[in-house]
Amino acid sequence: MMKKLFAAVLVLMMMVCGFAHAEDNSVQAILDKGTFILGLDDSFPPMGFRDENNEIVGFDIDVAKAVAAKLGVEFVAQPISWDAKELELNSGNIDCIWNGMSITPEREASMAMSFPYLNNQMVFYVKADSGIKAAEDLAGKSVAVQNGSYAEELLNGDFADMAATFSEVLGYDEYLTALMDLQNGGCDAVLVDLVVGEYKVSGMGATDLIAGFALADDNYGIGFRKDDVALRDKVQELLIEMKADGSLAEICKKWFTDDITVVPAK
Repeated sequence: MMKKLFAAVLVLMMMVCGFAHAEDNSVQAILDKGTFILGLDDSFPPMGFRDENNEIVGFDIDVAKAVAAKLGVEFVAQPISWDAKELELNSGNIDCIWNGMSITPEREASMAMSFPYLNNQMVFYVKADSGIKAAEDLAGKSVAVQNGSYAEELLNGDFADMAATFSEVLGYDEYLTALMDLQNGGCDAVLVDLVVGEYKVSGMGATDLIAGFALADDNYGIGFRKDDVALRDKVQELLIEMKADGSLAEICKKWFTDDITVVPAK
């Protein structure tokens, strides 16, 4: 009798726990508090950065503002340390990480990642007269990355063997400093997202820096807390709507030459 009672209680507990786990109020939580807080590295143009008036602007900012407006809530851009992005997200300080963040298996494991919304490449920027045109040319050279970036993950993971041939891998808090160091001879190459590198090099007026060669494709996604699947799905739904009505393409052409988004059609 006691065994049957224990089994019945155990089944009931499992049902209750399963129901609690299945319940996802992440969209309603955003509506209730009235804000949608986006975490970003505010030195990552053209995705999210500070302009000459110290206002946070960028492609991701414009798209996220449009999503917040569709949700009927206030948009808030919250600068964070990129190294601590998962901690900021899981502590509840932000609602998502949306700032040219590459989709990786590690991030898919720790967050509820959206579908890709923009395709990019990871490229090595070098001095135009460096003679660096391929991976073997980087042997014995110093390569710079941003701390906590996808570039750093690539060199620590899939391309660790290549990185082992470098004289050193240098970590910077943001890419502008790394590219300036490249220009001044402080490193031999910078591994960076192409869309970011092009924007920064153009802004520097650095005609002596070029995109030498690509290392890997790089899909951008939006990261949400692992349990906030409903919020992720709602944002994806709104992005699909924006793709269909042309508003996403309009924002994209403001920051890039063409519509380079890869949001799926309805």
